[in-house]
Amino acid sequence: MPYADLHVHTTRSDGSLELEAVPAAARHAGVDVVAVTDHDRVQPFDEPLIEREGVTIVHGIELRVEADDGQRLDLLGYGVEPSGAVAAMTERIQSNRKERGRAIVDCVEDRLGVDLGLTAREGFGRPHVARAIDDHPDADYDYQGAFDHLIGSECPCFVAREIPSFDRGREVLADAAELVSLAHPLRYDDLEAALVRAAKLDAVELHYPYDREVDLEPIERTIERKGLLVTGGSDAHDAELGRAGLSREEYERLGLTER
Repeated sequence: MPYADLHVHTTRSDGSLELEAVPAAARHAGVDVVAVTDHDRVQPFDEPLIEREGVTIVHGIELRVEADDGQRLDLLGYGVEPSGAVAAMTERIQSNRKERGRAIVDCVEDRLGVDLGLTAREGFGRPHVARAIDDHPDADYDYQGAFDHLIGSECPCFVAREIPSFDRGREVLADAAELVSLAHPLRYDDLEAALVRAAKLDAVELHYPYDREVDLEPIERTIERKGLLVTGGSDAHDAELGRAGLSREEYERLGLTER
């Protein structure tokens, strides 16, 4: 079991775990440190790290950005102190998320002839729509089927959202956070290009539950050659923490501290 799970989502974005329930979930999993990295959203505390019920909570964020070649990447910021720039950026993103969410819900409801009973709010994302489709008795798609046939990229109800550029996102996170990492590099179509951009960051997420056999050698080579730090986490969208993460030694190497 890892010492630190540095990639966890809550109901403040598209997870099912309440923020207040994170310490109990961490203790159940035997995890001492959790980074809450909700999508495009800062947490309701200003400190980079807090202690709750014997668990260290790292103030994190997962920010989607777009590189100049069109590839979309996810950046993980750790030890966040919400600055004016990151607050303004996330507010704009959340406003666009709500507009996009309403458009997707309207499309799905019209196409399936159902009422999903959803309201787009801050943190709203496609997983909320997929869960509602899966739960609806008159919809013929399960969670994955909703993505595969309705709301995934190039599907009839997909709506793209506005996101910051890689350079702007990196700049804002570097100012607000103690370190910035590239999330789950083996999930991108162009790994080589993603790793070139990772060299401009502080770290790369090496430990991640891809649920398939993967070759980590290109990532490890980039980390060694560029002198990058290692991050890792389960990308939990439920209460099951600790599926991946860092050892105590790896976590301490990050140097995350209370400012």
